Amino acid sequence: MALLRDKTQPYSTIKLPLGLLNFFTYGTMVIFAAFFQLYLLDIGMDKLEIGSLMAAGPLVSLLAHPFWRSLSDRGRNIRVMLLMMMVGLLIVGHLVFKVNTYPMLYLSMMLLFFFQTPLLAHTNSLTLGYIEDMGQKFGAYRLWGSLGWTFVALTAGPIIDSVGQNGISLLFSVTLMLAIGSALLLPTIRKTTNTPIVTPVQIRRTLQNKYFVAFVLFGALVALPNAVNSIFLPLFISDLGGSRFQIGVAFFLSTLFEVGAFVLLNLFLKKKLTYLMGCLTVVSLLFALRWDLMAGATSPVQVILIQVLHAVTFGGFFHVGTRLTALLLPRPLRSAGQAVYTVALSGITGIVAGLLGGWIFQNFGPVVMYKMGVILTVIGAIGFGLMWNRLGKNGYPPAFPQTEED
Repeated sequence: MALLRDKTQPYSTIKLPLGLLNFFTYGTMVIFAAFFQLYLLDIGMDKLEIGSLMAAGPLVSLLAHPFWRSLSDRGRNIRVMLLMMMVGLLIVGHLVFKVNTYPMLYLSMMLLFFFQTPLLAHTNSLTLGYIEDMGQKFGAYRLWGSLGWTFVALTAGPIIDSVGQNGISLLFSVTLMLAIGSALLLPTIRKTTNTPIVTPVQIRRTLQNKYFVAFVLFGALVALPNAVNSIFLPLFISDLGGSRFQIGVAFFLSTLFEVGAFVLLNLFLKKKLTYLMGCLTVVSLLFALRWDLMAGATSPVQVILIQVLHAVTFGGFFHVGTRLTALLLPRPLRSAGQAVYTVALSGITGIVAGLLGGWIFQNFGPVVMYKMGVILTVIGAIGFGLMWNRLGKNGYPPAFPQTEED
């Protein structure tokens, strides 16, 4: 995707608003990730109801992402699309906090997810468009996002507690309006070429690759417990007697070392199939260790310390997995492969995590929920280990006959 900005605007007028846009957008997202489940608990929902409601997010995202991408392609102005998302999110967000019946809550949440789920992807695309000819690195602006996530995670809990029942609504509104204001300070930017379209034929050819399909299936087994933890971690800490501030600290620590982990992975990971498959096996075993530790945690402080493993497990798993997707498929199918990988590991697993995780948490408790995560993750790790062994012995035969297109 190529973008054009108004080059009459000096770089100095772009850098600060773009950094603040990332800061406040990521800050808005952590409010939902860390504190919205507690709001639902406070208004009387049980774990299964909360899980089923949060499962709607990945489901809606399967439709929201292509809708906004198509609208952005036609309008050729991704900044306007982003502003539409944020304004829509602001309006619907107020509706979510005002409704007083479960049917209206579910309906308003579906609308909220429609605006919210593609927000980070479009923010990243907009950032890449502005910095394309500025000599700036995306990581610098991604750091602004990480700072926003960590700052809001640390400060939101005490603010919500001090304001009272409307604290989360107020904090959400202020943070999102600051993001909108930052976007309004940026010059216009428009697309000059359309985003490549993934066709059904490419998807079908991708799914004919048995190695790639096995890789995605084992990856989904490892990703599912992580999605469960993302949804129910605030409720688990709350059940252990933790405060909103402690929940914020847990999310703060999970992000604090993430940027460093990505930098190290970029520097030291070899672009070799067997090497990356071995790394994925090890990271999956670390995931299993993390869930086993969570199952044995008896205090919020223990959970907070375990969250430090997030940078290695989550960062390593998805970074290595993205690289493997490119190595397992020929170049013309890589976009389709990334689409399948994303839908399976972020979309489908998110839906299952909300429903299955909520049912287990409600009926059997968090210890059983995390023990099930250990079992699923170990199965996924064994699968990756078998693939690693087979690839090491036999090499990687091409999944498709090479054509001129490849």
